[in-house]
Amino acid sequence: MKPIIGISMGDAAGIGPEIIVKTLVLPDLYNRCKPLVVGDAAVMQLEVDRLKMNLKINAISEVAQASFTCGVIDVIDLHNVDVATLQPGVVSAMAGKAAFEAVKANIDLALNNSIDATVTAPINKESIHKAGHHFSGHTEIYAHYTNTSKYAMLLADENFRVIHVSTHVSLRQACDLCKKERVLEVISLLDDACQQFGIEKPRIAVAGLNPHAGENQLFGDEEVLEIIPAIEAAKSLGYDAQGPFPPDTMFVKAVQGKFDGCVAMYHDQGHIPFKLEGFKWDNDKQTMKSVKGVNITLGLPIIRTSVDHGTAFEIAGQGIASADAMLVAIDYAITMAKHRKPC
Repeated sequence: MKPIIGISMGDAAGIGPEIIVKTLVLPDLYNRCKPLVVGDAAVMQLEVDRLKMNLKINAISEVAQASFTCGVIDVIDLHNVDVATLQPGVVSAMAGKAAFEAVKANIDLALNNSIDATVTAPINKESIHKAGHHFSGHTEIYAHYTNTSKYAMLLADENFRVIHVSTHVSLRQACDLCKKERVLEVISLLDDACQQFGIEKPRIAVAGLNPHAGENQLFGDEEVLEIIPAIEAAKSLGYDAQGPFPPDTMFVKAVQGKFDGCVAMYHDQGHIPFKLEGFKWDNDKQTMKSVKGVNITLGLPIIRTSVDHGTAFEIAGQGIASADAMLVAIDYAITMAKHRKPC
């Protein structure tokens, strides 16, 4: 059975609709899954016309009405965007409200088992906040509406995978959140995710928090007090966890295949090496030539993958956005849906 993949449209003023259209035009995708957009049909039609794609928009109200046919983009139509006033690249409460409602509807479809996995196009935090929804990102929205307290962000691109102990908090808070229980928790989540990707015995590298992983407490004691005890506890539970390693060398080895997954202690520690590897900048054209990488929320009762980039307001409406990450996000959603463990 081909899994049904729900794709929330993202911010209508950003590149979400564009990269969705560029992905759903690919015939091979329909051989592997049944893609379904959740958002506004008029916005998707606007994007199809802008890109001059030979595609039909099928506006529907429930999954059973979808055709799942290449050449037709099925859209659960929420009717929540006025395309006459929509401006590409401009923050607005209207676009924020529509983006939030698309995410929430996608979550509900997954919780009701109407779809097998969810994929999210990028949202704009300022737009979401203008609409009165005070979440710091997709991860927190998913956690709230699935009643999930233990979750983590995983970035993945081919064999390079990075999970985070903390994400959208200040650097000061990130240091305070580096605790044995949390480090052990994300090691467990990473191991489980890698097994869903088909890796029987994942090799997990754990980064230190401080420079040189503390250098035997010369530069901090979090490694000795929190991280090493977490690694030892993980080993006692059967996980192949190693470290703590200085992150500047750990990620170099991970990209070359020494580890199946890495544990980063805070947002930028994991995001910078990941995007350095997966994002390719074209200096002549002053735009991204390729944007790869997937953001996966682990610990949820449903599957959620996403592109690991933002709304790119600066190029919205120009037709030059890379759809690489959207295709990879859908690929990961398909793989996870097929290997999903029963709840």
